[in-house]
Amino acid sequence: MADTEAGETAARSPVGSVSEVHGPVAVIRCDQLPPLRQALEASNHGESFLFEVHQHLDERHVRAICLHRAAGLRRGMAVYDTGAPLHVPVTPACLGRLLNVFGAPLDGGEPLEPQGYRNVHSAPVPLSDSVGTGAILQTGIKVIDLLCPFIRGGKTGLFGGAGVGKTVLVMEFMHAMATLHRGVSVFAGVGERIREGHELWHEMREAGVMPHTVMSFGQMDESPGVRFRVGLSALTYAEYLRDTLEKEVLFVMDNIFRFVQAGSEISSLLGRMPATVGYQPTLASEVAEMQERILSTRAGAITSVQAVYVPADDMTDPAVDAILGHLDSSVVLSRAQAGKGIYPAVEPLQSASRALDRHTLGDRHYTVAEGVREHLARYHELEDIIAMLGIEELSAQDRRIVMRARKLQRYLTQPFATIASHTGIPGISVSLEDTLADCDAFLRGDFDDLAEEECYMRGTMAGTTSDSSSGRGGRQ
Repeated sequence: MADTEAGETAARSPVGSVSEVHGPVAVIRCDQLPPLRQALEASNHGESFLFEVHQHLDERHVRAICLHRAAGLRRGMAVYDTGAPLHVPVTPACLGRLLNVFGAPLDGGEPLEPQGYRNVHSAPVPLSDSVGTGAILQTGIKVIDLLCPFIRGGKTGLFGGAGVGKTVLVMEFMHAMATLHRGVSVFAGVGERIREGHELWHEMREAGVMPHTVMSFGQMDESPGVRFRVGLSALTYAEYLRDTLEKEVLFVMDNIFRFVQAGSEISSLLGRMPATVGYQPTLASEVAEMQERILSTRAGAITSVQAVYVPADDMTDPAVDAILGHLDSSVVLSRAQAGKGIYPAVEPLQSASRALDRHTLGDRHYTVAEGVREHLARYHELEDIIAMLGIEELSAQDRRIVMRARKLQRYLTQPFATIASHTGIPGISVSLEDTLADCDAFLRGDFDDLAEEECYMRGTMAGTTSDSSSGRGGRQ
């Protein structure tokens, strides 16, 4: 942004100079105080530095966060006003690009030729122009659509540790948005490791998702100011695609907990007194400022998927609690599920959705979903007894429930299109109607004589009979 038109046309007389440097924090003496969140710039031997004003200390001094590496900052450097807050260039050509927090390319391509600029601190859409969350947004992923459905214009949290398939699931969501809904995706990589970001970028290109995606990265080794603002920068592109191009937008943020961590780091650098568990006192308002901008309008919708790290697996952590209050659905990925070879490794009994009621889903979907959850819950209750005494000690009814639950557990696995080149299995998208029909048949006992392996990693059960000798003719 330091090279944008705003910076070039601003008066070139300095507004002040750097008087103190504390890592990425600079105290700037100004002749006239710039407003909070104003972008200021300085340069040293051809290297540009961009600051964002965070505090007014007195009539002459402000405290600002440097959005570049602090090496090279020194006292006495002249500081200039860019004339605007942090903003990014917007254009339809942003699709397919990998950008940084300023909208500059990270993919080695040409800089964007902007049709305009948008402030990353834009106010939310007025209440009169926004629309509520809409119908179910089908993803083609059986376990998601059945048990923790996405809501058009809603927010979903994806809870999971490393190695349980979180990134693969995110890529499949983007693939579904492009293929099923003809929409676009915006990916915000907050505090990404460069290795993870590089792999994700190449995998998305190989999966054919990248032409419908904007990726914005604030890497782990960058200033906390970058990690704190890259989510807003990506959200600004999502708002542009919604408002100007009238697209259905999937906004993916990985990881929103690192956004909270960056805010905590900045709060400490600014000298604020820590609050509960050492988090910043502004935690709730900072999370809300971002979440309240994820809205739908009559032009289009922004549906959000946010990866959430849970520190020490404590769901009562203040940061997790602040994020949970804004979510419509929670998808929990379990390492135990992944260990059993159940992919996607969604834990159906821990995952939940506010849409899981008769009014939103309809009687049939609600009844089938509750039946599946009841079978899986009863199987979970009986697992210890089975391990100690064997399944033969169960009643005939419980044995029947356990066998159906095990088949349902395997039926809810699914090969994904985005990793077909790695697995050698073609990806499958299953409609909600087919999923409901199959699960209803499992609950009725239509597949009681079918072997469990016949239910694993397939699409629908169409063409499959209850005779296990029929082979895998029903594979889609």
